[in-house]
Amino acid sequence: MHFTIIGNLTRDVIPGGYTLGGTASYAGITARRLGADVTVVSRSRPEDAQHPLLKDVDVLALPSQHTTTFHNVYHNNVRTQRLRAVAGPILADDVPSQLYDSDIVLLAPLTQEVDPTIATRARGLVAATPQGWMREWDSEGQVVAVPWYSAGRVLPHLDVIIFSDEDLIGDLSILPTIIETVPVVAITKAAEGCVLYVKGERHRIPSRPAHEVDPTGAGDTFAAAFLVHYFEHRDPIQAAYFANATASMGIESIGTDGIPDAEQIQAYIQEHPLP
Repeated sequence: MHFTIIGNLTRDVIPGGYTLGGTASYAGITARRLGADVTVVSRSRPEDAQHPLLKDVDVLALPSQHTTTFHNVYHNNVRTQRLRAVAGPILADDVPSQLYDSDIVLLAPLTQEVDPTIATRARGLVAATPQGWMREWDSEGQVVAVPWYSAGRVLPHLDVIIFSDEDLIGDLSILPTIIETVPVVAITKAAEGCVLYVKGERHRIPSRPAHEVDPTGAGDTFAAAFLVHYFEHRDPIQAAYFANATASMGIESIGTDGIPDAEQIQAYIQEHPLP
């Protein structure tokens, strides 16, 4: 299984420095631990593309003077974000043609950087985590939610879309269009699991109880786990349960340390099958 992720790596500010972040890193590491061959297409500083956490991931590092840098603050499960630096865009012609033929292509924008045209070229299982198309930032770097202006250019080409409740704050009215247009829609709800729409039919999928240590990247871990399982088994309901369990394990440690492998997840599911 070849899994390509298109989106910029990030630096996430922490006391005393920063950690590697972004959908590309969390989803890439998750997919690799679940057995996929992973390629990430990103703009970032060379040292971030060569980060030790990505040693098993093939990173196509497009030139950039900066790595997109976020400062995330959580309070009562609500995240406030500020941008400290922004890398450049990834255009359709920046992506090698062979990567469009990957088994799974995940479009993973964080700061409007992924060219919507890429969705029209990708084949195989095409998915998106669209949060980065639904945010902008002011002169102080404060991130705010906005409508998804390019949705009409992307949605018809997707097989799967994955996002959280808070991602749609800028335009809740788009949800019916998403559900009507994309065959599989997963809406993550933290400890409550997720809501899944399969060809418009709604399913509520529970999660595994977890002791939360670091929620950063949980949605990205969910996305990669869902897509790997769905590609292998074509059962979206079981894929969602598998992804919920994966994400719940991932948040029990700092950064990517807690992201499990397939054996750990299957062991849990065998003991706690989906009701």
